[in-house]
Amino acid sequence: FGVGKKTTETQDIFLGGRTLKWPSIGFSIFGTNVSPVLLVGQFGVAYSTGIVGSNFEWLAWMFLMLLAMVFIPLYMKTKISTMPEFLLLRFGATCHSFLSYYVLFSILFLWLGASLYAGGIIISQVLDIPLWVSVVAVAIFATSFTATGGLKAVVRAEVFQSILIIASSTLLAVLAYIKIGSIENLKAGLPESYFTLLRPASDEQYPWHAIFLGYPVIAIWFFCTDQTIVQRVLAAKNQEQGQYGAIFTAFLKILMPFIFLVPGIMAFKLFPNLANSDHAYITMVVNVLPVGMVGLVVAAIIASLINTTASGLNSFTTIFSLDIYKKKINPDADEARIKRVGQIITLVGAFLAIFVAFMYAGAGKRLFDITQGIFSFVAPPMSAVFLLGVIWKKASSKAAEYVLIGGAVICITLGACFILDFPYKGYWPHFMLLSFYSFATLAVLMVVLSYVFPDNAEKALFPSLKEVYKENGKTSPLIWWLWAVIGTITVALYWVFN
Repeated sequence: FGVGKKTTETQDIFLGGRTLKWPSIGFSIFGTNVSPVLLVGQFGVAYSTGIVGSNFEWLAWMFLMLLAMVFIPLYMKTKISTMPEFLLLRFGATCHSFLSYYVLFSILFLWLGASLYAGGIIISQVLDIPLWVSVVAVAIFATSFTATGGLKAVVRAEVFQSILIIASSTLLAVLAYIKIGSIENLKAGLPESYFTLLRPASDEQYPWHAIFLGYPVIAIWFFCTDQTIVQRVLAAKNQEQGQYGAIFTAFLKILMPFIFLVPGIMAFKLFPNLANSDHAYITMVVNVLPVGMVGLVVAAIIASLINTTASGLNSFTTIFSLDIYKKKINPDADEARIKRVGQIITLVGAFLAIFVAFMYAGAGKRLFDITQGIFSFVAPPMSAVFLLGVIWKKASSKAAEYVLIGGAVICITLGACFILDFPYKGYWPHFMLLSFYSFATLAVLMVVLSYVFPDNAEKALFPSLKEVYKENGKTSPLIWWLWAVIGTITVALYWVFN
């Protein structure tokens, strides 16, 4: 199963030569996650609803653990470069072909378009220039960065960006707290729900049961199967480095609500009359930080914006070059030609992302709600097929084809009906509940179809997770102890904030 082996040149541009160690992996995943979309989105949702958005960070450790302990061993064993390549090995050419295009769609809408739109909001406010000018400028910078440097250049920049974002956001939180004076002053006049993680089932925006049922569906897809995230782990020097990188990311996720969501609540306290909650972040930066510090933070934002966009472009290019061009269009292409095609596709991806960013600009909704809503309808078929494909050896190719392709059509149709309020407003349940119902239905369907259409003996040769662990030997006890520490901290946080 060494299908994913490439020459050094291809590894360097797409997977950094598979040489990354855990600090680079952890900071890179964090840097990819802590994008302008997150900065704008989390400040915005905290400004309007309080700390409830912390659920999306403090529950993430369980799915980073799933990535590290369940998915990484199989990914490393099969030596894949992309997620479609994994499905090619596990379920065959039909799933591979469909997923190649499906992943391009998700990267374009959820990474590139959203990042450009969020960054455009920030830069247009700071520099007082039209939104379209800032969006186009960032796309040009990110494109040139990605086309020439590859994944290693992206990762190096993401490590620097992560440290800068953590430092600047911590400073912003401290100065805002000093300006407010005390926790009592912060709480005074705010709804009690602003400091509650788990809202009642009757809450219209984020009821607790919708989060606990729907978030796992999104998180399995996002952390365990999304090309932009998983590509950092695939570039690890070995399995253990990849696992420690995921653990490091989980520790960083614990920090995020304190430097992104709590300051969003502070923004509501200090500037309660903003017309658009998505403007909360840059309003805090401009009005709370000393003049000399504003430039530093804006530099960190621009670095984050360019690197997140570059990261998405790199993944977009990797999928097209290795899974579509190399396997479908020109199987005989040499390494130099694949690299040239990748650079051209980087330009095409940037142009399409600009178009998507302008679509978001006209949506009239909070960025956090837009992205979480899209996540909820893209995730179910991916989560069902990948999860069962990894943990259950009897999951069959024909079942995966029906669930992946049919499920994608159904979920995108449901998403369109939900967004358009068809057949009428209030007809559909919460979007995260709808995501869970879709996932559960598709998972059951895949199990049933796997018995109806079992694989032949050749497909059954694909290694099971148990076989991979037996071959790799015993996992370091330190890895399990670190996950236990993260779980304990998370339980304590939920006790404190409820």
